[in-house]
Amino acid sequence: MAEQIDKQLAERLTQALTAGSEVLFQLILDPDPNVLANTLKNPQLNEEHLLTLLKRRDLPEEIPEKIYHRHSKSLSHRLALALAKNRATADTIVRTLLPQLHLFELVDICFLPGLTADKRLNAERNILQRLPTTPLGSKLTLARRATANIVAELLKEGHPALTKVCLDSPRLKEAAIYQLLTGPKATAETISIIARNSRWQHRPNLRQAILRNPQTPEIWFTLWLPRLSLPLLKQLNGNQQLRSGAKRQIKAELNRRGAGK
Repeated sequence: MAEQIDKQLAERLTQALTAGSEVLFQLILDPDPNVLANTLKNPQLNEEHLLTLLKRRDLPEEIPEKIYHRHSKSLSHRLALALAKNRATADTIVRTLLPQLHLFELVDICFLPGLTADKRLNAERNILQRLPTTPLGSKLTLARRATANIVAELLKEGHPALTKVCLDSPRLKEAAIYQLLTGPKATAETISIIARNSRWQHRPNLRQAILRNPQTPEIWFTLWLPRLSLPLLKQLNGNQQLRSGAKRQIKAELNRRGAGK
């Protein structure tokens, strides 16, 4: 039985070296890594075969590595993308491929199942490096589709339209909004966009950050001060950065509660 298996394997190994194009499509599905390695030496092998091969999720690491080294000088965009998306491709190789990919191809790579943390971080890093030259329309799409780190970085820009879309991202973290509210990019418009958002407006930390920001429109003091706890109201009263209108409202609320002195 073992001899028969060995004979069958030997035949497949030989066939992998000499088969025509159609048979090659069958051989690149072979479970034996040695057969796969031999198909790469077949003169009939073309890019379509390689793309089909790289769709496999059970490849040994040496197969993508061999493909990369044999085609690195004439690597097409399709092949670079297929290599980058295959989980067997070494992190070091993926790092060299990512700069060649389009922006939203990088986004797709970030969400591939089974992706290593290093590959995801490198894909995110490539996206972040492109943000300064990315048009607003593409940034809006990124805000809807990208990872938490990318959405947080987009939110930091403080652009009103971008802020609206970022706030609706299911991946956005509260800490990123707090960072915007306490940073130099917060404006009256972006603060109000956050304050109106049904998902975020009731978060205590964000409300406090909004009320402590000197750029916050007075309407939010009018609406929120009556529900603020007395200790927080007193704490807010000590904020010297607030504008005179906001300070007057705080003092009026303290007086209403009999705590104005």
